[in-house]
Amino acid sequence: MENRRTIKSYVLRSGRFTQKQKEAYDNYSQDFCIDYQENLLSFKETFQNENEVILDIGFGMGDSVREISQAMPDKNFIGIEVHKPGVGALAFDLKDLNIKNAKIISYDAVEVVKNMIPDSSVGGFHIFFPDPWQKKKHNKRRLLNEEFIEILAGKLKVGGYIYVATDWADYAEQVLDLLSANKKLKNSTAGFAQRAPWRPITKFEKKGLTKNHNIYDIWFTKV
Repeated sequence: MENRRTIKSYVLRSGRFTQKQKEAYDNYSQDFCIDYQENLLSFKETFQNENEVILDIGFGMGDSVREISQAMPDKNFIGIEVHKPGVGALAFDLKDLNIKNAKIISYDAVEVVKNMIPDSSVGGFHIFFPDPWQKKKHNKRRLLNEEFIEILAGKLKVGGYIYVATDWADYAEQVLDLLSANKKLKNSTAGFAQRAPWRPITKFEKKGLTKNHNIYDIWFTKV
């Protein structure tokens, strides 16, 4: 299944897996993780309610999912991340803080969205600080390309949104152009957007700021 996509937008790096993260990964996965499957997910069965669902793609250590799900208890969140330390960290937080409106899928985001998410069902996609693959020869690995944006647009409800944030100027310009070219989507503003007040400043964003990078927020809605 996973070998369908020969070019991946991620590399499974051997990051430090702390004891707390490992224990949470081992002990809490059954409570918060959804197994990858090539069948459409029922949001109602998953969350036992009919609240709007937001997907956070590549959540890193889970800060954005943790903070936003707490701030928006009337919405449901699914975080997608392949790296085990991040999955363990978020699983620990969900358990420790008794967060009921968030789940995790640890698998390739493109395959998850394509095969598990029903069409016209998602309230929004959060894609905060995706790997920029800054070397030109690696640009083809970038998650956000024309094909994946078309898939995302098909999964959104009318009025649903795609919210991207990055600190890499050329990636920001590329994403802005790609989203603008999709006829299902409309920019919420002229050019780049203001940071939503509820979007937390992530670890990757802080790293960018220490390097004097500008931060680019992009918000498009489905029409």
